[in-house]
Amino acid sequence: MSNLDRQATPSVCGGRGFVVAEPVRELLSPRHVPLGEGTEVRRLLPNLGRRMVGAWAFVDHYGPDDIADEPGMQVPPHPHMGLQTVSWLHDGEVLHRDSLGSLQTVRPRELGLMTSGRAISHSEESPKPHARLLHGAQLWVALPDEHRNVEPHFQHHADLPTVTAPGVGATVILGELDGAVSPGTAYTPIVGADLALARGAEARLPLEPDFEYAVLSMSGEAEVDGVRVLPGSMLYLGCGRTELPLRAASDAGLMLLGGEPFAEEIVMFWNWIGRSQEEVAQARHDWMNGTRFGEVKGYDGPSIPAPELPAVPLKARGRVR
Repeated sequence: MSNLDRQATPSVCGGRGFVVAEPVRELLSPRHVPLGEGTEVRRLLPNLGRRMVGAWAFVDHYGPDDIADEPGMQVPPHPHMGLQTVSWLHDGEVLHRDSLGSLQTVRPRELGLMTSGRAISHSEESPKPHARLLHGAQLWVALPDEHRNVEPHFQHHADLPTVTAPGVGATVILGELDGAVSPGTAYTPIVGADLALARGAEARLPLEPDFEYAVLSMSGEAEVDGVRVLPGSMLYLGCGRTELPLRAASDAGLMLLGGEPFAEEIVMFWNWIGRSQEEVAQARHDWMNGTRFGEVKGYDGPSIPAPELPAVPLKARGRVR
């Protein structure tokens, strides 16, 4: 999935200067953003208050939307560099195409992981026919400097490891949780997990004290470390935790996101992550001139043009505003 905002603005993120070293409870509200035709997303990262959680640099939550009589998700071809995209569904399916020739339908609780490396382009759409409901999250992971120019590749994993406790089930999407390791390729110490809580369940989830964490609410009503979280909100938790208390007031779905704080400063603009404005400007030139990012074959429609870069130079702002 893409950032389709035509008023995209660059920002400098990363670095350890603004990492919260102790446990906190910082509730983040989403920004509502249209995505392609007929889909609106709730954008949690980058946020006015916080731009990264570990290497997680972008989080969109969408649905559940009734698309029975609608085309559903229609995101035309667009480019990426310097990041991984993580596609995660609770309902529906998304057809992924990319410039490597990949063609894959991603279904609920399956991992669609695209590593852009130096350059890739892709499209995402609801297949025809499609399920009535569409509900999921799209996330980006920033690649560290030593890996950000790797060869692009796409991975699909339908069988992911799980961790269970009474009333709680965790599917490990990326990285490691409580000894269970995702088969998805990770380039930094990281964790992404889907948490399913039964009504009335209470549990304590083991965490790494050197990681910073956040929890995205997907559905239902739950308390995370005593804070009530509702769908479409995200609770930033800081570092220094060895466990996380969870309680479900109803059946609930959450996503745990965490990782070692990302030490490098990065420049995010539109669908690219680089290290300088010049690098992003070159990426824009290459995309608009049809070089470097390849061609997505089979999508019925034109590619998305890149927004104009701002006239003013970038200024470093760190991880928070």
